[in-house]
Amino acid sequence: MESLSAVERKEFEAFAVGIADNARALSLPRFRHPVDVTLKGDMSPVTAVDRGVESMLRERIELAWPAHGLLGEEYGATRTDAEFVWSIDPIDGTRSFISGWPLWGTLLALLRNGQPVLGLLDMPALDERWIGHVGVGTTMNGARCLASGCERLDAATLYTTTPDMFTPDEWVRFDRTSRAAYTRRFGGDCYGYGMLASGHIDAVIEANLMPYDYLAIAPVVQAAGGVITDWEGRALGLDSGGRVVAAATPALHAALIDSLSRD
Repeated sequence: MESLSAVERKEFEAFAVGIADNARALSLPRFRHPVDVTLKGDMSPVTAVDRGVESMLRERIELAWPAHGLLGEEYGATRTDAEFVWSIDPIDGTRSFISGWPLWGTLLALLRNGQPVLGLLDMPALDERWIGHVGVGTTMNGARCLASGCERLDAATLYTTTPDMFTPDEWVRFDRTSRAAYTRRFGGDCYGYGMLASGHIDAVIEANLMPYDYLAIAPVVQAAGGVITDWEGRALGLDSGGRVVAAATPALHAALIDSLSRD
């Protein structure tokens, strides 16, 4: 598994924190204020805040690390074959942002040779921030956090953002799996993964995601002791599909994969 040296971890984390602070300074003052909303080709909403935050982040990264690659929701991919690639989702949960719901975030990931090694999940409206280093640990607002020890599906609290993200076949699989859990809840976008890393919930199952939706949360979950893969149990990377399953423990993850794989 790819990793960073202690010196690299310190340098890249300090940089990521700095630009995440800059992103907050752009996005938070516009929250719960009128913003112009347009629809992209896939009919998802986008605002000037999304674009402005990503533009700033890309400029800062390119200035500091000109040889690094970039992948962002609004402005696409550049040099993704580089050793180091940054993934950016400027406003994860734009529908939440434009409706005044505080569960939107900014996601930053650093990949090394195609594998996410550093993830930052920032929730500006809640003043909560998770940082995960693969093989080292995850913190929330500077304090170490750990996933729960839940190992059984029938004891698990399971989240997804919305039923709308599933195809009919995927919904059958999700519905069966989530109904076997202790409880299932809807909503949250990226926030559910932070809650999982902090031990408050036990599982998240989603579909129809893009790489910039999950690359930052993968280190956050993994470094907190959880497991996160696609629905087939494969590690997440730049070329993973959009179906993601995250769990607090290997045993719970295996139970979720088993249920999702059945016709």
